[in-house]
Amino acid sequence: MYERIRQLLGHSFVYGLGSLVARVLAVLLLPLYTRYLDRADYGHIEVLIALSAVLTAFVQAGMKSAFFRFYFDTPDPAHRVLVVRTAFWYTMVSSTAVLLAGLAFAGEVSNLLFASDDYANLVRASFVGLWAAMNYEQMGSLFRVEQRPIGFVTATLANVAITIAATVVLVVVFEKGAMGVLVGNVAGTLVVYAVLLAYRRYQLGLQFDRALFREMNRFGMPLMPSAVALWLMNFSDRFFLVKLADAAEVGLYSIGVRLASAITLVVTAFRTAWPAFAYAIEDDAEARRTYGFVLTYVVYVTCWLALALSLLAPWLLRLITTPQYYAAENVVAPLAFGGAAFAAYVVVQIGIGRARRTRSNWLVTGAAAILNVVLNLTLIPSHGRMGAAIATVATYGALFVGMAWRAQKVYRVPYQWRRVALIAAVAVAVTIAGKLLDVPLVIALALAAAYPLALLPLGFYLPVERERLRLAGRRLLPLLR
Repeated sequence: MYERIRQLLGHSFVYGLGSLVARVLAVLLLPLYTRYLDRADYGHIEVLIALSAVLTAFVQAGMKSAFFRFYFDTPDPAHRVLVVRTAFWYTMVSSTAVLLAGLAFAGEVSNLLFASDDYANLVRASFVGLWAAMNYEQMGSLFRVEQRPIGFVTATLANVAITIAATVVLVVVFEKGAMGVLVGNVAGTLVVYAVLLAYRRYQLGLQFDRALFREMNRFGMPLMPSAVALWLMNFSDRFFLVKLADAAEVGLYSIGVRLASAITLVVTAFRTAWPAFAYAIEDDAEARRTYGFVLTYVVYVTCWLALALSLLAPWLLRLITTPQYYAAENVVAPLAFGGAAFAAYVVVQIGIGRARRTRSNWLVTGAAAILNVVLNLTLIPSHGRMGAAIATVATYGALFVGMAWRAQKVYRVPYQWRRVALIAAVAVAVTIAGKLLDVPLVIALALAAAYPLALLPLGFYLPVERERLRLAGRRLLPLLR
């Protein structure tokens, strides 16, 4: 089982390398954004990113999840090529239809979002970005199902390099502001997508199997309401903030989201590797045991990182932003722990996919989305961005609990609930104590570093884990002397 865990960690690390570089560079670009964009400009960008996310959820219609599930139905190469081509052409045609609609109605969308048609060109740029991102992601999924993380990371790094260069040139040299950010983000995706099209030309032949498409739709369509509900939890707070507060508040909130996105980095790396890894385990007993340990370790890593980000947020923001954005530090803790809860959700929902019982997923995600809307409407008018952050962490916590309950009904896994609860409780308690005491930087660093030790007297570690930690400590000790 530990060999399986090491394999997952290896794939997650390699997949996460591209995301790590992208996130690090995105954080390094924050001084550029905060110098050349005011809070309202940054808020407009974030609202359009949210719009792209909801449209993607509708257009994909669960096809991405169906692609992973049906690709592994059989090792027959001909069948797998057919799955690839069917998914590719669906994505190409549907995303192009949305692009054309967006270009035609950009003014109306701008009026709906910002009460002005002055931002129509920003809307058009965001629709081009949506088309590029959807088709690029489908190409990247090929590397994932083939379990070729090196190819995936190579494409990701090339995308990041071109995107960063284009953004810097457009924003700094040509002073294009928000438009420069959106166009720069599209540039790298389009260039790398064109290269991948040429590289994958055999697998992307003119072939579309209607019977297969109907089967994939039957699997994927029930996931669409869930995808839309997840969008509501991920991005609707930007729409509520821009309507119930203002674009500047969206800008501050989005800076907090950007800092907390270190959790997203871990989740993205894990989520990229997880479906192919989880479905590739053929033996059900081995799968159940592995899933149980994976949840514990994912919660461990994400809660530790959430604790560190929460305590260090004031100093990190002073390092990477300008004074007008320092106030964003108060939303980092709830957003970071919300990310940890979402990571746990990603683990437990895989059982439903393995059992092919996806039809009722929307009940759980829909209930969580309704909770999110109610909390946003209730809290944002009086608490602004902090109300949105509280709504986020409460919603993700409810989502995890609800999906765990649902998944256990259809595919029972021996999750280590006592250990999972202990991890979360200690991390939250240390964070609250550090915030209430307003600890200085040195103490914040010490508290973050000591988190694994705080679990030791509470009986968290299994004997085999204590032995592995002891051996690791012996190897590290000479390096520290």
